[in-house]
Amino acid sequence: MRRGNPRRTLYVIAYDISSDRRRTKVHKTLCGFGAWTQYSLFECHLSAKEFLALRGKLDKILDPDADSVRFYPLCAGCMAKVETVGSEKPAEKAVFIV
Repeated sequence: MRRGNPRRTLYVIAYDISSDRRRTKVHKTLCGFGAWTQYSLFECHLSAKEFLALRGKLDKILDPDADSVRFYPLCAGCMAKVETVGSEKPAEKAVFIV
């Protein structure tokens, strides 16, 4: 089993955004950084630099009074314990920064 690059962290990113326009922009931005796994949920293997770049892009889109985005970092040990029913476990893929 491949555990991923030790310089990268798997982030589970969940969002709740009421505006269709902002939600679409957030979705497209996240597509450039990771895999869309469920509605309003992404899994992204990010370096510290990529994480900061993502946060910067999202900060330009989000309305802090109306939107919510959560970043859940998973350590290698936690990542190895991920259980998935109905699809494959998270796997590191090439990162394309838009």
